[in-house]
Amino acid sequence: MEKVKTSAEYTIFKKRSGRYAILSNQKKYILGEEKIKILLKEKLITIEAPKPKAEAAPAAEEKPAA
Repeated sequence: MEKVKTSAEYTIFKKRSGRYAILSNQKKYILGEEKIKILLKEKLITIEAPKPKAEAAPAAEEKPAA
């Protein structure tokens, strides 16, 4: 792993796969939402707005057979 940045609270590493690992000063890896917040703050990742899904055409209503 390549050391990307070191701060007072944590160290950020970049894995060979291109993903990031964050190690706290207590020698425990930071995971989940806290990890995402740190990577966004350091501008190492970006989050794109979700693309609006094309709504499916409404199905033609079937009339009951008389």
